[in-house]
Amino acid sequence: MNSKVVVVGSANTDMVVRVPRLPNAGETVLGGAFLQARGGKGANQAVAAARLGADVTFIARLGRDVLGHEAAAAYQAEGIDTQYLVWDSETPSGVALILVNPEGENVIAVAPGANQNLSPADVATAESAFAQADCVLMQLEIPLETVLAAAGMAQRHGARVILNPAPAAHLPPALLQYVDLLTPNRREAALLADRADSNEEMPDWSPLQARLRRDALLVVTAGRRGAFLCAAGQPPELFEGYAVMSIDATGAGDAFNAALAVGLARGWTLAEALRYANAAAAISVTRAGAQPSLATGAEVERFLQGFAVTG
Repeated sequence: MNSKVVVVGSANTDMVVRVPRLPNAGETVLGGAFLQARGGKGANQAVAAARLGADVTFIARLGRDVLGHEAAAAYQAEGIDTQYLVWDSETPSGVALILVNPEGENVIAVAPGANQNLSPADVATAESAFAQADCVLMQLEIPLETVLAAAGMAQRHGARVILNPAPAAHLPPALLQYVDLLTPNRREAALLADRADSNEEMPDWSPLQARLRRDALLVVTAGRRGAFLCAAGQPPELFEGYAVMSIDATGAGDAFNAALAVGLARGWTLAEALRYANAAAAISVTRAGAQPSLATGAEVERFLQGFAVTG
């Protein structure tokens, strides 16, 4: 079954340095290998969904510069519909600076550039794509008013609205009323619930769940542990992750969200989609970079078959 996914979000170029350890404030750490790759949470999710076999339309804003033109050409090569990319003649394309330690942990600083100019009017021009979408996937590296406009349009056309609230920001009630599935990581979930994160086996995310529509779901990603599914009035249910050797966690959350959207767009059960998403995320952490790490559908299927045999 062909699945139609619309991704509304950011597009960056990632500049990655591998370091022996992440620096403290004011400290310089001499690093090793340098990698330049395409990134941005929106672009990562669009590329990931396309590699998994979905019919993807990407709505984003790029600077009319070398990085922007290279990015657009790469998205087209991935088979992504780029007709709704918006070109910005005044602001450069977004850039992310990323440090990665040997354990695969990272710190990231982003210069949003043209991403901060993606507007509700830009979204409105793509209404025909929303009308055909099974799922609309968004993040928070673009203006909140644009996310709100996209979520509202998705709901009006009957598409499932998935919001990956990263980086964490205040989510107005009007936006949450459009969201069918909210997918923060543990830290983001704690911030959105106005509480400190903890090492509890099953943290209490009910304050955040209570802010959603009663029929909406909360999925909290927890790295190598997997993902917690939270539904109104029920305790969190852990969908366990897969044990792999991690070298770079950059883009793992984007791989997870894209695979989740693709699975649900195909009409799978939530349990099936979460298992698929955990596998896509697990593969991504075994490779360096954001978009270079994203798996194809065939790779995810082979991975799952291997765990079915040996797991």
